[in-house]
Amino acid sequence: MAMNKTMEKKETKEKYGKETYLRWYELMTLIRKFEERVGHLYIQQKIRGFCHLYIGQEAIVAGCEAVLTPDDKMITTYRDHAHPIGRGTHPKFIMAELFGKITGVSKGKGGSMHMFDKKHNFFGGHGIVGAHIPMGAGIAFADKYNGTKHVTLCFMGDGAIRQGAFHEALNMAMTWKLPVIFVIENNQYAMGTSVERTSNVTELWKLGLAYDMPSFPVNGMKCEDVADALEEAAARARKGDGPTLLEIRTYRYKGHSMSDPAKYRTKEELECFKDQDPISSVLATIKDKKFASDEEIEAIDAKNKAIVEESVQFAEESPIPSLDELYKDVYHQKDYPYIMD
Repeated sequence: MAMNKTMEKKETKEKYGKETYLRWYELMTLIRKFEERVGHLYIQQKIRGFCHLYIGQEAIVAGCEAVLTPDDKMITTYRDHAHPIGRGTHPKFIMAELFGKITGVSKGKGGSMHMFDKKHNFFGGHGIVGAHIPMGAGIAFADKYNGTKHVTLCFMGDGAIRQGAFHEALNMAMTWKLPVIFVIENNQYAMGTSVERTSNVTELWKLGLAYDMPSFPVNGMKCEDVADALEEAAARARKGDGPTLLEIRTYRYKGHSMSDPAKYRTKEELECFKDQDPISSVLATIKDKKFASDEEIEAIDAKNKAIVEESVQFAEESPIPSLDELYKDVYHQKDYPYIMD
């Protein structure tokens, strides 16, 4: 039996070729370089407010994007810089948002925790823990109502599942067979509190079983495993068979936010997970399969570095919002015509 499982896993990994691996490497290194630059800019006080980095978790977005179509939807928490990049938003508009500039994806009004890009079907990062989970179900309900074959990915952290909204959304999604995939990005800590200290159920995927929802654990440090799980869940949703709950186990290499020194975890634990770095894993496969030369890898790295520097320059040079922007985007103008333009 063990041999059969090993053979099946080998066959699964073989289905991803050169183009996919290079795309994974390019996307993950872009996200990593972007987030590292954001961390430096925050220390320089170019970026203010709360700021949550995605360093270490890149394989989740990269693996998902190998399966999603441009018409599929995505909604997530306040750790939300990487997701719109994966969807296709140019990093310069995300950087401008971090700088509070009018050219940002949320016109400089949202900052780090509230990215939004309707053009790329990214329905926002959300600052209230767990409150966006019913929204993800609602977006999926709209697609079911309209008869499309699109799916919605609703990301959340391991802390958000302690909210009642999580359970209410799962119950309704399963009852109505909504095309939504609930993704728990389990990076081991809700802020600074480990999963073991917050729940009797530490295998978080099992929470979906209470609603007879297909639910599975996934290795979030491997793009291949994420893509495999997403492919299965998306196929189920597109057929009209309803939602899936995925607990994607990952790790953040930085603190919960830029103000978190992360003293609650050991150096040994951090090093253990760094040995599983998803970028290193993909790069090792690229080199093993001879998908790219060292020069081609260096070219990808240089390209991503240039994109990040372009993004910083764009953000620096963009104007801040004018005072009249305070009165815009508060209410829908068609419904409230008496509100100031």
